[in-house]
Amino acid sequence: MRKSDQFLFFTAFNVALFVLMLLHSHHGQAAAHVERQERIKLVRELMLTDLCLFTEARYTRHPSMADLHSPFQDHPLSLEHFPSGSFLSPPTPYAR
Repeated sequence: MRKSDQFLFFTAFNVALFVLMLLHSHHGQAAAHVERQERIKLVRELMLTDLCLFTEARYTRHPSMADLHSPFQDHPLSLEHFPSGSFLSPPTPYAR
């Protein structure tokens, strides 16, 4: 077998593998979308909050339910008391 034939088989195998990977990812996206919709429905039914990543400040415990003025409750120009406030950005509707 010539080296060019080996290269052709190798390339054809890799192209076939790439096409299979694309098909697998497309099938995985459809299944993941259904699972995500079921989780969203469950969260709405149980009225769950978001994940609690920080426990030190009340406005970083559950950012979607936080009062936006609570970081400035001491003074409007006061510095941040808690380090978690610098790691967590405000929710996207309020970030504008």
